[in-house]
Amino acid sequence: MTAVPAARIEELRRLSRRPALAPAPPGAVSLAMGEPDFPTPAPVIEAAEAALRAGKTHYADQKGLPELRGALASRLPAHPGRAWTADDVVVTHGATAALAAIVFAMVGPGDRVVIPEPAYSLYADLVVLAGGTVVPVPLGPDLHWDLDALAAALLGATMLIFSNPSNPTGVVHGRKELEALGELLDGSPVLVVSDEAYHRLVYPGHEAISALEIPSLLDRTVYVQTFSKTYAMTGWRVGYLTGPRAAVDAAAHVHRTLHGSLNTAVQHAALAALDLPDAVVDAMVGRYRQRRELVMSLLSGVHGLHLTPPEGAFYGFIRYDADVPSETVARRLAERGVMVRAGAEYGPSGEGHIRISFATADDDLRTGLERLVAHFDTTRRR
Repeated sequence: MTAVPAARIEELRRLSRRPALAPAPPGAVSLAMGEPDFPTPAPVIEAAEAALRAGKTHYADQKGLPELRGALASRLPAHPGRAWTADDVVVTHGATAALAAIVFAMVGPGDRVVIPEPAYSLYADLVVLAGGTVVPVPLGPDLHWDLDALAAALLGATMLIFSNPSNPTGVVHGRKELEALGELLDGSPVLVVSDEAYHRLVYPGHEAISALEIPSLLDRTVYVQTFSKTYAMTGWRVGYLTGPRAAVDAAAHVHRTLHGSLNTAVQHAALAALDLPDAVVDAMVGRYRQRRELVMSLLSGVHGLHLTPPEGAFYGFIRYDADVPSETVARRLAERGVMVRAGAEYGPSGEGHIRISFATADDDLRTGLERLVAHFDTTRRR
C-alpha cells in the first residue's frame, strides 16, 4: 500500500514558499531567523519551575488558565461600552496556533482572503489548508498599504490578514493608516486579523497602535499576540487571540480540537512574564535599536542595495538591483557563509528582495552584513 496525501496537502506543497529552516552550518552566520537571541528572563523560568514543583502538571482549561486570560484581558485597549473579560481571550500554542484557529474557524472553501504582501508566508499557507483563495495585494513603493488596491481586492472578501509591525518589511501601520482602513471597510462584512507579535518593538518616530484602538476596526478585528518576541519566549509556545465573541468562540473550538490545552506550567510562566518590569523589555528593544542602526550604517550607500529603514520589528527587507531570483541570491549568500531569507517567500512582490533579521549577536550581525555586501560587490564587478 502506498499512502497518498490529501489533495490539499499537495496543493500546499505546490504553492508554499516556506523553507524548512535548520541551524546555520559551521562557519556560517544566520541572519535568517526571526528569533530573539536574548535568554528568557529569569523570573519566567523560575515561575515555570515553581509551578512544576507545586504539582501544576495536569490539564488546564482548554481556553487557557482563567487567571492568565483575565490578566491578558485587563491589558487590552479600553473602549466605552466594551469591557474585556477572560471569556474574550483564548490562549494558544503560540501565535501560529492562534492564526490557524481563526483561519480554520472563519474561512471555508472558495472564501477570498486578502493579504497585503510581501507578508509572513504562514498566512497564505493557512488559507490554502482551509480551502480558501489567497488574494495578494502589493504594497505601495514605501511598503505601506496601497489603499486603492486594497479597496478593489476587498470586494466580496471574507478576511484581511496583516502583521503590524510587519514581518518582513519592518513597516509600522500607524493610526492614520489604520483609520483609513476602517473607513474603507465601513459597511462590509470583512473580518480583520491583526497579527501584532512585534508590538513592543517600535523605533523612534513611530508609534505602535493596535487595531483594537481604532473604533471603526474594533468590532471586526481579531487580535493575535504572542509572548515569543516581546519576552524572548519563542520555545515556550504561548500565544493568544481576542476579538468578536462569535469569532473567538469558533476559534476556541478549533484550537481545542487541533491542540487541546496549553502546557499548564508554561501558562504560569506567562503570568510571570506579564509582571516583568518594563525595563526588562526596554533593554532588549534598546539593543535591537542599536543593531538597526548598525544595519543601516553598513548598508548605507552600498551600490545596488536599497533598504527602507525598519520602523518596527527586527527585520531589514533589502531590495537589490541584480536580475537574479531571490532564492538564487539566498543560496549564493549561504555559500558565502551568511543565511538570509529569499524575498519570494513572502509573496510575488517580495521577488527582488532578501530579508535579514537583526535579532542576532552583534558580532554575527556585522560579519553577516560584511559577507552580504562583499557578495553584491563581487557580483556587480563581474
